[in-house]
Amino acid sequence: MSRFNMLLILLWLYLPSLLGDNLRCYYSPVLNKKSKFKLVETECPPNELCYKAEGRYGNHSALSARGCMAKKDCSQVHKIRNRGTIYTMSYSCCNEPYCNSCLRVEAISLYITAALMTVAVMASNL
Repeated sequence: MSRFNMLLILLWLYLPSLLGDNLRCYYSPVLNKKSKFKLVETECPPNELCYKAEGRYGNHSALSARGCMAKKDCSQVHKIRNRGTIYTMSYSCCNEPYCNSCLRVEAISLYITAALMTVAVMASNL
């Protein structure tokens, strides 16, 4: 990938955070579910929601992805080819910060951590 293309991708990911207070989500490319990938925090462009995608091969859940997408594209299902195999990708959207985490508990614990930190900072200023 050229440096110019990489710069465009980075600009696309970070520009919304410079323009306003948009929905924050996790991003990961389409990966085999067994692959390890540290989720990247991103901020969705205006009018987009967080999504979580699952790729199935028959009854086997094999792929996953996360990111932002337009509300009109939520709940879509389509076929993709990955390494010679055709998978059925299903997308589901949500509209709370970091709601597309691996487990719902992670998103809730993020809110609790932020709330506790806010209380601690406020208490130290008294």
